[in-house]
Amino acid sequence: MIHMQESDLEVAENEKSVAVPVHEVTHADGRKTMLYVGNQAAACDADTLLALNITSTLNVSVNIIVPAMQLADGTHVRRANVGLIDGNGNPASYLAGAVLTLHGLLNQASPGKPHYPAHRYGNVLVNCRGGRSRSVTVLGLYMHLTAPDQWPTLASAIDHIRTLRGNAAHYPLQPMIEMAERLIDHGALAKLLEI
Repeated sequence: MIHMQESDLEVAENEKSVAVPVHEVTHADGRKTMLYVGNQAAACDADTLLALNITSTLNVSVNIIVPAMQLADGTHVRRANVGLIDGNGNPASYLAGAVLTLHGLLNQASPGKPHYPAHRYGNVLVNCRGGRSRSVTVLGLYMHLTAPDQWPTLASAIDHIRTLRGNAAHYPLQPMIEMAERLIDHGALAKLLEI
């Protein structure tokens, strides 16, 4: 298992809400959604989510539970979770599941049925514990596969996120990148995202 020792700055940052906009998605109906990369602290911070109009989150950390949340405006945050290990130990299909879950959050309706908690369209946060490796991998893979004109390679998408997020060059961890590259080479995930 690969484990990177966090710097003192990274350890301190883990306690602060970090949510950085990385990519805007334009839907067929003209609606726009901003994708954010962030950490666990941001996913648990109702004030941050409300200020950034984030109404859905995808937690990609194993063994970290992000609690249910209602924002001050009455919106219930939609939560999804795909618990990835940071480094070796994940089947590639699990990373594919995270990317497909993100696609679902972006495209799922907010029908407002009486038995559903109040929800509205908004932006989406993809988080892991620190917002440096797993979340960056999921977002980079999604961005490359769904917007190849803008992000022609996985590396271009990851470099963009890494720069905006201010991550060290060793993030995401190499096994995460290799797993994403295997999914790209296989081609099935790209086809599923077209459905």
